[in-house]
Amino acid sequence: MAVQVPLWQHYLQAIRSRGARRAQDFQRAENVLLTVLEHVHHLDPRFLVDYSRDLEAFQFALRTSEEPLHVAVPLRVEADALLIEEAGAAEAGDGPAPCRLGVSREGARPERRMADDVLSVSSEGGAGCRGHIAPSKVLRVLKDLLVAAVVHCRHQGLVTPGSLNADSLEEKESHLSLLVSSGWRTIRFNIVPTVRRKLGVPVLERAQWMRGFPEGSLKRIISQEAALVPASAQHWRVSTDYLLTRLLGALGSLPGHRLDGLSILDRVNHESWRDGGQSPGLTFGHLKTVLLWASTLFPAPEDWAELQGAVYRLLVVLLCCLATGNLPHFVYPKRNLLSDAGLDLNALYQRVERFASRPEASLRIHVTHLGRGPPPRIGNGVKALLQLPAGDPAYWATAYFDVLLDKGPRVACPNVPPSPARTFPKPTSVPGLQHPR
Repeated sequence: MAVQVPLWQHYLQAIRSRGARRAQDFQRAENVLLTVLEHVHHLDPRFLVDYSRDLEAFQFALRTSEEPLHVAVPLRVEADALLIEEAGAAEAGDGPAPCRLGVSREGARPERRMADDVLSVSSEGGAGCRGHIAPSKVLRVLKDLLVAAVVHCRHQGLVTPGSLNADSLEEKESHLSLLVSSGWRTIRFNIVPTVRRKLGVPVLERAQWMRGFPEGSLKRIISQEAALVPASAQHWRVSTDYLLTRLLGALGSLPGHRLDGLSILDRVNHESWRDGGQSPGLTFGHLKTVLLWASTLFPAPEDWAELQGAVYRLLVVLLCCLATGNLPHFVYPKRNLLSDAGLDLNALYQRVERFASRPEASLRIHVTHLGRGPPPRIGNGVKALLQLPAGDPAYWATAYFDVLLDKGPRVACPNVPPSPARTFPKPTSVPGLQHPR
């Protein structure tokens, strides 16, 4: 008799079976875009081609949702000639402060000096400043170059016919958007001009609560170059997208089901909570942030050893955030990612809690995938966790969490703490992430 695969594992296998095809689609579309960007570089050597795209491919393979992918186009700037002028001091934790990028009259070799077509000249720069690199002007120049490159590549047969059209190129405030077809799938790329500098990330450098990540990974990540991206027509800001993706990659190097849980929730979110992508809702970025916080709240390897337990750890953090209406940015915790999302958090909470209580309906890929009996369910366990005191580490210990998942003796009352004889890890203090009482 054939061995019945548990429904959670069956659902994960179905996601993985589509992952190889998605990776191929991404590779074909990326090759088309890189061909275009190479010609952009040929037309204007100031715009470089970034071939280090492994993390983006890794993230795309995790996703089911069809959100735009970001592609950085580095702007070649002499480091000695760049003057970073903060436009205003941001309060710690609120987010990166916007800045202006001035170009010094000295320092850069004549052949490397920034042309005036991307500079905004003002009296504020002082005698030693030629002008400021204006994101709006950089985007305008890059857009014209992309249109010329797309036309050239199509006429010269350098890209597959029908793979891209210059008419799909759209200019936004902080990026350019271009549709690229890989054959079976059309992928939207957000093309973002960037200026790379060696900058620290003070919020991470001061963080003592960053548990749950591979030893030394955080230090290596924050020691690398930071990317400055457009914040407005005249200002730039430090981008955290690439930083968070690198943190996600670091989690992928650990044993356990952290990324598997993220993939499952992303597909459930796309198919069930967002009605196949037709309704507004959570993005992959929201769920990625949930995983990063969950990894600090549950740092022990055994927290992620079992697939269902990994998914429910993510669900608990997600439900807490929806209940309080606050999902803190992982790098800047005072910034709430739900505040400007325009979501009906109450309706979304009901959908997520319904899945947590009865997951089998959303885990059905096909009617034949359901086994004879329903999978283990969560009843009052999730609600019990939502009422746990945030400051008491005993309630967040792995053993007690698994009891709530019905992995051990059933708890009659969630307000009764575990035995005092047990030892628990030091509490994890997460700024901005509070659990409802």
